[in-house]
Amino acid sequence: MNTFSALAHPNIAFIKYWGNRDNTLRLPSNGSISMNLDGLFTRTTVTFSPSAQTDSLLLNNRPVTGPGLDRVSYILDIVRGMADLPDRAEVVSENNFPAGAGIASSAAAFAALALSASKAAGLNLSEAQLSILARRGSGSASRSIPAGFVEWKAGTNDEDSYAISIAPPEHWALTDCVAVVNAGHKKTGSTEGHALAGTSPLQAARVDDAPRRLEICRQAILRRDFAAFAEIIELDSDMMHAVMMTSHPPLMYWQAATLEIFHAVREWRAAGLPCAYTVDAGANVHVLCPREQAGAVEKRLRDLPGVRDVLVAQAGGAARIV
Repeated sequence: MNTFSALAHPNIAFIKYWGNRDNTLRLPSNGSISMNLDGLFTRTTVTFSPSAQTDSLLLNNRPVTGPGLDRVSYILDIVRGMADLPDRAEVVSENNFPAGAGIASSAAAFAALALSASKAAGLNLSEAQLSILARRGSGSASRSIPAGFVEWKAGTNDEDSYAISIAPPEHWALTDCVAVVNAGHKKTGSTEGHALAGTSPLQAARVDDAPRRLEICRQAILRRDFAAFAEIIELDSDMMHAVMMTSHPPLMYWQAATLEIFHAVREWRAAGLPCAYTVDAGANVHVLCPREQAGAVEKRLRDLPGVRDVLVAQAGGAARIV
């Protein structure tokens, strides 16, 4: 039996991934940029055993079957094929943050799975190969493999669509204050949502404009230009949700508290407090700010009606064996 454990962080996308050119390979319609979230993590242990009859998954101490286990077995099958290994696997995974609530739990989960499973199978994959493998389970998981500030290149095929680090965690002292307004599982998961993106008449315009937004965001990060950063991440987030709302059937992830936070963040920034919002596929709002303002932003968020909790994270490192 070979056992390895890996830890990976969720990430928050500044330029969003929404929609695929290939749903099976999870080749994205456009590139994306994100930041790993230190302090939030998924830890996954994989044991390949000759005596195991089937793959098994224990998530946060609860057995998982059905589609959840199928997605894990899909990645394990790829690993078994690469390693020429027939053994089934026992997978034990835990998060220290809400799953399925728009805080990229699947990104952390499949990044940790890709690393732990490949190691347990005796493979030593490069960072790019790990990113590709993680992407097959969850597109955004490709971005949780490298460290810090990360760009996922859309690429043209399975071999060249992977993520790279564009700056290490210490490059820019940004803090993500995650305002949790709903910790429950969303009704429509990201995988189902991506398949609907093309039904929106706005998706083509969003994808066509993506290279411009990527360049603005990339330069804002490299130059630590918060004003430019704030403007582009809010625009990109709003554009993605506009596509969701105009898909068929429409997806409406925002709640009343989500909108209250949007208005508050823009008022605070106009009054001189540097902060900006972005929202993944969920109701919870990620409010980015320079680290020295994090205490003030967290306090103000906690005072807003509808905010149940605030999770605070700095830029995080790469997926790693633990």
